[in-house]
Parts: sequence; structure tokens; C-alpha cells
Amino acid sequence: MSRFPDLSTAVWRKSSYSDGGDNNCVEVADNYPGLVPVRDSKTPTGPALVITAPAWAAFVGFAAGH
Repeated sequence: MSRFPDLSTAVWRKSSYSDGGDNNCVEVADNYPGLVPVRDSKTPTGPALVITAPAWAAFVGFAAGH
């Protein structure tokens, strides 16, 4: 069994903090329990990072200054 989820059917959404541009965003995919797939919108067919949900929450909290 693979340790990485199949992202071929992932539905990606852009960060609410993006500057509104089409190619300057971080995108995440939902519906992967315990995991947060993350990619760069400039390279949608490129690699994605798959981060554990607790690590993502800690990153977002740090980035938000909390």
C-alpha cells in the first residue's frame, strides 16, 4: 500500500490569502483525512507536498502569527 494518496482526482482550492492572481497561489486539496496536499498553482501538474494535518495546522498558526 502506498504511503501517498492518489491526487489524480483531487479538487484544489486556492489560499484565501492569495493576491488574487491566477498564478501566484498556494493550493490545497480537501477530503484527505489526516493529510493536507499542497501545491504551487504555477505548476499544477508538478509535484505536491503531502503534509500531516497537525503539521499543517502548526504551520498555518505560525504563519498567521498565533
